[in-house]
This record gives sequence, C-alpha cells and structure tokens, in this order.
Amino acid sequence: MTSTPPLPLDAGALRDWPLPALSDDADKEARGQLLVVAGSREIPGAALLAATAALRMGAGKLVIATGESVATGLALAMPEARVIGLPETPAGGFRLDGIERLEASLEGANAILVGPGMMETAATAAFARGLLPLLAGRRLVLDAAAMDAAMAGPFPEPVLLTPHAGEMAHLTGAGKQAVLADPATAAWEAARRWNAVVAVKGAATVLATPDGRCWRHEGGNCGLATSGSGDTLAGAIAGLCARGATLEQACAWGVVLHAQAGDRLAARRGAVGYLAREIPDAMLEALNAIAG
Repeated sequence: MTSTPPLPLDAGALRDWPLPALSDDADKEARGQLLVVAGSREIPGAALLAATAALRMGAGKLVIATGESVATGLALAMPEARVIGLPETPAGGFRLDGIERLEASLEGANAILVGPGMMETAATAAFARGLLPLLAGRRLVLDAAAMDAAMAGPFPEPVLLTPHAGEMAHLTGAGKQAVLADPATAAWEAARRWNAVVAVKGAATVLATPDGRCWRHEGGNCGLATSGSGDTLAGAIAGLCARGATLEQACAWGVVLHAQAGDRLAARRGAVGYLAREIPDAMLEALNAIAG
C-alpha cells in the first residue's frame, strides 16, 4: 500500500501549490529551455502536439529533435522551434549515434521530454537510457515507448513517467485489471521501484513519488480519450518543468489542466469529437483561470 492516503488533486490544490513566478522582464532563457525528443516518420504530429502544449504552458525556448525524414516538415509546421534531425533505424527509431547531435542543446536545457510518437520500442528505450548520463540535474519526462527505459532498473535520478493502465501493466507485468482496481498502490510501488515520479492515468489519475507522497485526481471526460491527447499532456508537463516546476508539481498541474481543458472543449463542441490539437489552447485558458 501507499505510505499515505492519496491527497485530493483539483483546482483548489493547485492554487495552494503555485507555480514558480515569472518576472515581467524575463527573457526566453529565464522562462526555461526545453528539448522535446519526439515524432517519427509515421507519427510526426506527436512532436507538434507536445511542443505546442509546452509553449502554451509558458516554456520560453524550444528545441525539437525528430527523425531526419520529417525534420524539415516539422520545422515549417513549428516555426517557434529549432528542429534537429536525428539518424533513423530501418524500422523508424532513432539511432544511438544521434545523441551526439543533441549535446549542445542539452547543455542549456532545463527540461527534456522523450517519447511522444517515437517508433520501435526497443530503440526508443535505448535512446532514452543513452541520454541519462547527459541529464544530471535536469527534469526528464518519459512518455509512450520511452517509458520502457524503466524496465532496465532504477533511474539514477528521479524522472517522470505517465503510463495509462495498459502501459503500467506492460511495464510491471501486472494485470491491467489489477492496476485499474488499485492505481494508488500500482503508482507508489512503481515509483519506489524505479526511483521515479509515476502518474497512472485514467478516469482517476494517481500521482506518486518515490518518498511515498501521493495525490488522486478525478475528472475530465471521454472526449480526452482521442489520438494525440496524451502527447499534449506530456508536452504541457514538460513545459511546466522547463519554467521551474518540480516533476511532481508539473505533473499535478498538467493533469488538472488537461482535464479542465477537456471540460471546456466538451462544453463548446460536445462530449466527443474535439481534437487533440485544440487541447493546448484550452489548457492555457484553464491555466489563466487558476493562476490568475
């Protein structure tokens, strides 16, 4: 069991846990630098969704690393970002020798997101693990296939993982129904085992830290269960990390804002049918409403 019962996570909790303040004269470096490693030749839009959400949450400077085959198109679609093309495996993953192309960008990065839309799970997990020696002291968010890096053992420094129940079952070997029945225990045991902040996503999302703290959020709607929605959540969390939030704070804010964005879009467009590309703007509305 978790060491403490989960605390409620809602808009009120966020107001009592304010994000790091940004001064009016802050430049883009002061607002935080983010590296997003994402996308692939079949799913380039995942990088675009995550990067857009990160900027909507206030990240100041953005670099995207994606496959060479789609880098130019992504750079045109995302003029706010520098885009770096990485060498690809025949199956569409990123080759390990591409890490050297990121070293200069990593030096200035406050936060790194790895995983949205990346192909070839084994190559993605290996790429994420290969980055770890270069990331000391930086906030790292692993999403989608990059979360398989946890299966190699505990991380040297805490990272953030945001699996849904199916992904958690895959990572731990537990049954999906067991995760759904007790997400708090699943999240906390994984957090302790991997030295990670873990958020098990679902109708009720549970967030746990390696030292036993735990929060539970209930809300959102079925419209959020759409392609690309998870990419926007991962990007938003990474953007909040870039501007100075801790892993657990960024995740808490991201989860609540994502759910509230779904409610806002459902009110405007209906319970289902809104698109993931619409979520970042609605998250910004929710952020402004809570943070003032």
